[in-house]
Amino acid sequence: MSDRYEIRVAGSGGQGVILAAVIIGQAAALMEDGINSVQTQAYGPEARGGASKSEVVLARGEIDYPKAARPHLQVMLTQKACDKYAADTKRGGIVILDDLHVRRTPEIDAEIHHLPIAKTARDVIGREVVTNMIALGTVARVLEIGGRLRPESIRHTIKVAVPKGTEEMNCRAFDLGYRLMKERKIRLRHRERKAPGRFWLPA
Repeated sequence: MSDRYEIRVAGSGGQGVILAAVIIGQAAALMEDGINSVQTQAYGPEARGGASKSEVVLARGEIDYPKAARPHLQVMLTQKACDKYAADTKRGGIVILDDLHVRRTPEIDAEIHHLPIAKTARDVIGREVVTNMIALGTVARVLEIGGRLRPESIRHTIKVAVPKGTEEMNCRAFDLGYRLMKERKIRLRHRERKAPGRFWLPA
């Protein structure tokens, strides 16, 4: 069975969705032994106010196609992004929606979580610019539960990827997002039993 696992983070220009996906890919490639990753994103006119996306594919073996066709995990930070991309979710996958900007829940066969991502960035950190780091924290929890990627690998990568002087703020935002998702019950339908001594689970 394939061990390919697809992740998509979608929102609008300025929300940092590309950086979030880059960090996931780098964390997997640099910090997790034997995991391959490839990251892609959509640029162009969509970057200004429309729906933009960034994707990561993780695999133990060779990645023959770099884009996410049926993401196992999606994070949607705007209604436009949700309307455009939610239907792509793999059947039984996980979709995380920002409850401030996404009001219409997609009718799809997926596990859906509404979380105060942008609201936490604004009200707790005081900077909506870290919305992407809070979203990244929610992704980290899902990947941890699935045995795919350690949260500390992502946290370490954040420290070297964000602008100097913002490391503490970004890591705090990441931790808040992780805790938001940790409070939720996650079914993880795309899961198999973990082999002894391994952290990775096939898709």
